[in-house]
Parts: sequence; structure tokens; C-alpha cells
Amino acid sequence: MPDGRRFVLVTGLSGAGKSLALKFLEDLGYYCVDNLPAALLPTFAELVQGSKEPARRKVAVCLDARAGQGLSQLPGYAQEVEEKGIRVETLFLDSSDEVLIHRYSETRRRHPCSPSGSVEEGILRERGMMQPMRSRADLIIDTSSTSVSELRERIASMFLGPKEARDLVITILSFGFKRGVPPEADLVFDVRFLPNPHYDPDLRTLTGGEPDVRDFVLDNADGREFLDRVKGLLKFLIPRYAAEPKAYLTIGVGCTGGQHRSVAVAHALSVMLREMNYNVRLRHRELPG
Repeated sequence: MPDGRRFVLVTGLSGAGKSLALKFLEDLGYYCVDNLPAALLPTFAELVQGSKEPARRKVAVCLDARAGQGLSQLPGYAQEVEEKGIRVETLFLDSSDEVLIHRYSETRRRHPCSPSGSVEEGILRERGMMQPMRSRADLIIDTSSTSVSELRERIASMFLGPKEARDLVITILSFGFKRGVPPEADLVFDVRFLPNPHYDPDLRTLTGGEPDVRDFVLDNADGREFLDRVKGLLKFLIPRYAAEPKAYLTIGVGCTGGQHRSVAVAHALSVMLREMNYNVRLRHRELPG
């Protein structure tokens, strides 16, 4: 497609990670549509190709077994799009039967291809239905043993442009250990050793985003030495991650509840890395918004 335009079709087996893939593509700047009726694919592709909006230059559409009878015609619709001069890049998400069954047992959801039968029957039926799309896929990712961060990196490596792919994006993610370690974290720093504002009545209702809380957490010998040592470690590690090459690096910072210490430290690390001219995103998992 002209002007750096890309049109990605995300498909695959139910439970294999298509929703995650679509989310990662959205993070990469793609305009994403989930569960578009299959028959509308050619019309939709033509509309976004003619759009003058920069946000419509990179588009991802997810189509799968939810399309029902239209799924059998999906290869034909994709071919129709390409006959209009629009390159369709197909990403197919797959996984082993054992892993899919385990994922469905955890969610207790019905399989879309076997709403009144067993999950095993649904998987078998869906594999047959999806085989034509699997055969035309540009990229097949088996998520049976793929971590969330690995899936994100593989998608980024294929669906970012050459210049973008060279720029390592660093996410600093604060979290609370009581809700578990975020699976996407590549590095994790446990900052529960730092002074806890929770026990100060004047600071308890605030968050680590407030200057008073940040000073309480970090303006002490342990806080200053910690930041100094982490800066040296990241100076060593980040260029090596970038040379791997790695498109994304997520640094988790955890405290007990994810409200005070982890937020304060995550903020300090984001400032530090931006001063080192890195592309940094800051997220707080336990804070609203």
C-alpha cells in the first residue's frame, strides 16, 4: 500500500491470543477493528485505503470463527481485497489442543464452534474451518509456549516499519505484588525495602505521583543509592537489549499495593531514562486511568 500503508488481517484459533495480538497492533499505532463481518472486508479495505487521515494508514482487522458461515468465504474476500491493489498481510495465531483446552477450562467459556458440545469438538471443527486461512498466512505464531512479551516482540518485529523497529520503546510499569507480577515485564525491581508512605497519615491517601510521596520514598540514603545503582545497570543492559534487536522492553517496579513506592520509583526511572534520550512510556497498573 502507498505512503507506508499496511493492511493486516488477524485470524486463527479461538483462545490462541488474537485479542492480545490486536491490542499490541493498536499499541503500535494501528487502527484496529475486531469481528468485522467477513463480507464487509473488501469495502472496508477500500475505504481505509482512500482515507486521508494518518491514523488510517496502518489498519488491522480481526476475523475468525465468530464470522459464522462467512468464514468459509474469507479467503475469497481477502483475494478480492488484493485484486483492488491492497496488500493483505495475514497473521495467524495457533496453539496446541492441550493448551487451548487448558485456557478454556480457566475461562469457563463455551467454544464458538461447539456452543453446546465439548471444547475438544470445537477445536477440531475450528481447525478444519481455519485451514484455508492458515495456508495463506504470512506469519504463523504458535502461542503454546510463547510469553506475552515474546508475542508482543514478534508482532512488533514484523509490523513495525524498518526505522520504527530500530527504536527501542521502554515501558516503565508500576504494580502491586498483591495482584501478581505483570507477565509482560522483562525486568522487575522489588522496591518494598524503601520507606512506606502507607504508615504516614498525611501521605496514605496520596499516590507516588505526588512530590511529597516521592520525596518520602526516595530522598533518603537507600533511595538515592538504589536509583544510582539501577542507573548503572540500565546503562549496561538497555543498549544490549536494543542490539538483540528488541523492539520493546518492559521494566516492572513493584511494591505491596502499587500505590506509593512503585509509582514514585517508576516516575523517577522514567525521568532518568528520558534524560538518557530513550523513548519511554510510563504506566501505573493499580492506579485509575
